[in-house]
Amino acid sequence: QVQLVESGGGLVQPGGSLTLSCAASGSIFSILTMDWYRQAPGKQRELVATIKNNGATYYAISVKGRFTVSRDNAKNTVYLQMNSLKPEDTAVYYCSAYYGSRNWGQGTQVTVSS
Repeated sequence: QVQLVESGGGLVQPGGSLTLSCAASGSIFSILTMDWYRQAPGKQRELVATIKNNGATYYAISVKGRFTVSRDNAKNTVYLQMNSLKPEDTAVYYCSAYYGSRNWGQGTQVTVSS
């Protein structure tokens, strides 16, 4: 099992930026594919971005060109840099990894509003 702790959420104006962090426990972080999901009120949880252990990335169409996922294996941490934020990006953001089972962090709230 992998324990995941997100941080960095908050309130930001449209067009602003935020960087989320997710710290993982254990010594297996470097082999994990790390995912960022989000869930807006009344909507299903959706995959936002993925970074594989070889650095390959995937982005949902809705965030491509605005969000950047990266990882620091020395710090057991994955990041989500979010630029040009829109009100529709408002959601609870979760990091996740599959290791025997799907592991989730507790989530961090991102609110984009003027």
